[in-house]
Amino acid sequence: MEGSSVVENTYIIRPNYQHKFKGAAVKECIRNVLQGALSGRQYDPQEVPGLSRSLADSIKDKLKETGFDRYKFVVQVVIGEQRGEGVKMAARCFWDADTDSYVQEVYMNESLFCVAAAFGCYYY
Repeated sequence: MEGSSVVENTYIIRPNYQHKFKGAAVKECIRNVLQGALSGRQYDPQEVPGLSRSLADSIKDKLKETGFDRYKFVVQVVIGEQRGEGVKMAARCFWDADTDSYVQEVYMNESLFCVAAAFGCYYY
């Protein structure tokens, strides 16, 4: 059978080291977005739903630009009024500890607090 070529499977089940989810780079990206959007801003309960949605979208768009190939990102943003009270947030995920990870960043000013978490899941 001349002219027939053999096609091999090209499944990639682990990312290359340079494309692996890097927590420090993701944290810096989240920090820059939060500081740019929230510095000097006052808490307004009417604006919080739209603001948290736009922040999550901005963070996700920035993460897509960083070049983490074959990663799906889930971004969660919580904004609340700063009253000197504590807030706890938890998440549970089922994933591959070698390839998947998450990062969270907290931003606070005199009026509001914001907790942003980004989850990166590698898909085959």
